[in-house]
This record gives sequence, structure tokens and C-alpha cells, in this order.
Amino acid sequence: MQWESWSAFWQMGGAAPFVWGSYGVTLALVVLELALLRRRRKDTVQRLVRWRRAVGKDVRLESGE
Repeated sequence: MQWESWSAFWQMGGAAPFVWGSYGVTLALVVLELALLRRRRKDTVQRLVRWRRAVGKDVRLESGE
């Protein structure tokens, strides 16, 4: 499509709220997904560290240390 001006491009022939709103919602959801993935990874790493410490303590007790 060709636009007469930048203003016409940003207005999208009257559909701007739908077009730019869709982009905004998509961006917000991608950012939310990344934040949730980061938090989930952090929680998983912490769980693995706690698990390894617990397993390590059990192993030391069994070996007689």
C-alpha cells in the first residue's frame, strides 16, 4: 500500500485503533511471557539447587562422613 503522508500511514484509513491496538496488545503479551519465563526459570534453578543440597547431605550421611 502507498500512503499519501506519514499522518495517513499512522491513521491507517480509520483503522488505526485496531491496528496499533493489536500491536500494543501483542507487545504487552510478549513482554509478559518473557517475564513469566524468566521468573519460572529462576524458581526452577532455585528448586534444583535446594534438591542438590538435599541429595548431597543424604549422600554424605550414607558414606559415613
